[in-house]
Amino acid sequence: MNTLPIIKLYGAQRCHKTQYYQTFLKTRNLDYAFLDVEKSELFANELRNLYENKKLNFPTITIGKKKLRNPTDKELNKWINQIK
Repeated sequence: MNTLPIIKLYGAQRCHKTQYYQTFLKTRNLDYAFLDVEKSELFANELRNLYENKKLNFPTITIGKKKLRNPTDKELNKWINQIK
């Protein structure tokens, strides 16, 4: 059995785009980890380390080793379909 890559959503609860991606993932019954970068310095540092400029570029979704910064529905669907 294949193990699915872990999906992580880096964002902030107050961010409407973060909320959009939460709904997007939930409506597709995908397991994901929501990492609130405003409530956790650990998550904030994890996100900063994904980018050379060390900025809090959220929302960012990681699927395994793939990093998606503010992806369109089409981009996100493409990567989700590759893991199914």
